[in-house]
Amino acid sequence: MEFWNLSLPAPLALAVVATLGYLMGRRTRSADHDLVARSRRELRRAKSVARELEKIAGMVRRNLARHHTSLSRFKQRVGQLSHQQQDAAWKDLCREASEILTPTLRLATQIANAYDQIRQQTNHLMTFTEIRTDPLTGISNRRALDDAMASQLAMFNRYDTRFSVAIFDIDHFKRVNDEQGHLQGDQMLQRLARLLDESVRETDVLVRYGGEEFVVVMPQTSIEGACVFAERLRGKVEREMEITVSGGVAEALDGDTAESLMSRADTALYSAKGAGRNTIHRHTGDHAEPMLEVASV
Repeated sequence: MEFWNLSLPAPLALAVVATLGYLMGRRTRSADHDLVARSRRELRRAKSVARELEKIAGMVRRNLARHHTSLSRFKQRVGQLSHQQQDAAWKDLCREASEILTPTLRLATQIANAYDQIRQQTNHLMTFTEIRTDPLTGISNRRALDDAMASQLAMFNRYDTRFSVAIFDIDHFKRVNDEQGHLQGDQMLQRLARLLDESVRETDVLVRYGGEEFVVVMPQTSIEGACVFAERLRGKVEREMEITVSGGVAEALDGDTAESLMSRADTALYSAKGAGRNTIHRHTGDHAEPMLEVASV
């Protein structure tokens, strides 16, 4: 009863309580919605991992079956020649042994490649249970980016599997915070994260890199393909949101580390900022340049 005496008249106090209850309910519903959206996203990733593992297993089974057939024929030839001490026949057998060595080595390489791919997909699965999510946007954080870059660079160095990265930055984001408040700025980051998440492929890794920066790691993607994606995304943001973004794109090159690759993409991003914003630049390995000079979208 002291609540009414020390604060507000009873009707007004009831209105305040009702309003607080409504706001808390909205907050709870919003949190539930974010949890459902995050669960759906992780389920899509899990299904994608399962499909990739199934492809790898199928490839290994097919190659093993072909190799087993070759070995069976070779074994039969050895059995036949054990009763025929003919020099010409033994020479033929030696030639066949040499010919079977090449697919044997190729199969060993394929199995090693499959092992690395399985390990990479397993790392993706591990991210579901570890703290690798940005709390504001619900997408991956810097720790997930470090793991993705390490995995992609390992595949690139061992099997020359190309990949690219793109960095996106909201133009004049400080102005949004100053003029509309940080709450509006946070909501804008969440909207952009959702738009990005809906646009990337299931195999891509989307990360909140900094305050208003986002990174997309694109496996098996050339710089031309990454530029096309980045430009398409830039246009989508311009059409569907009240903001624009600038972007920088770079492809992994021989001798790259995660730091050197990200540094080139970052240089391309600042080149786009310096060119007036709301544009995409790429880094060739030597210099940054406008994307539209090298790719038609």
